[in-house]
Amino acid sequence: MDTLLDAPRDVVLLLPGQGAQYPRMAAGLYDSDPVFTDAVDRCLALFPDGDSLRGDWLAEHPGIGIDDVRRAQPLLFTLDYALGRMVLSWGVRPAALLGHSVGELAAATLAGVFTLEDAVAVMHDRVTRIAPTEPGGMLTVAGTPDDVRPFLARHPQIAIGALNAPRQTVLAGLSAPLRAIAADLRTAGITTLPVAAHHPFHSPVLAPLFRDLTLYRRITAHPPLFPLWSAFTRTRLEADTVADPALWAGHPVAPVHFWPTLDKLLSTGRHLLLETGPGKGLTTIACRHRSVKLGRHAAAALLPARPRTLDGDRLHSDRARELLHTTTALAPQPA
Repeated sequence: MDTLLDAPRDVVLLLPGQGAQYPRMAAGLYDSDPVFTDAVDRCLALFPDGDSLRGDWLAEHPGIGIDDVRRAQPLLFTLDYALGRMVLSWGVRPAALLGHSVGELAAATLAGVFTLEDAVAVMHDRVTRIAPTEPGGMLTVAGTPDDVRPFLARHPQIAIGALNAPRQTVLAGLSAPLRAIAADLRTAGITTLPVAAHHPFHSPVLAPLFRDLTLYRRITAHPPLFPLWSAFTRTRLEADTVADPALWAGHPVAPVHFWPTLDKLLSTGRHLLLETGPGKGLTTIACRHRSVKLGRHAAAALLPARPRTLDGDRLHSDRARELLHTTTALAPQPA
């Protein structure tokens, strides 16, 4: 069996989305790592409410909570992007990038598909469209899509929003029908867990909001500088596919096929999967994959799940940097 140190691995960046957020995520790196800090500042300066975003991100008692779409989405994008810039500054040239939900927009920006200005415009547009809509949410179910389909037949307003793992299916919809299907699932003995979201992301409920492609048609999409995989198309994106405005406009509506996409990506070589965002959610999922269990691939997180102190962010990122230099083909760190 392979072990972590057997041979160099190519680095794959995994960028998380809605549900990964938590208060003061990655705050320990702000004013500590210059590349991260600069990227955060440049990104927030482009949002119309950037000062408020920064204030609520760093506050012990924010004015708008971290799970609110007005905070979760722009901050997840900002921090995924800034953490990615930090990792690239270490000399990493990714073999691939794979984002989950909003993480895919951050991945595309890191890969040079969009300028930071255009990506922030897209992010702000999404939030502006979604924020005033009727409340909803997402529900993680410990079951396969086949397990949940009989329940979906009784609750047609609910849709499969994400396939994160073979027995981790995420449902999405408006609040009342989501509560109803959750009750039915629990009665049937199926475990459920709410996702930290107040809107039905990746649900047809949001489709009417994103039919207008005007903004997306004005934005130029460039060929990816690094291999960029999409959990929406389940394929590697090429110059022609990134140029499709409907792809990016449809992100909040389309389901996320994270596990099937990860499975395809892992067949392309030997990889170190680095979760480049808050928490360890994607790392935990990746570690369930058979080829990771067998040691062909390794998985690690850049940040802790929930740091108790700001030092926790710095210590964890330092360990991740050391791991990159001992398990990949990167040049040794300077003394």
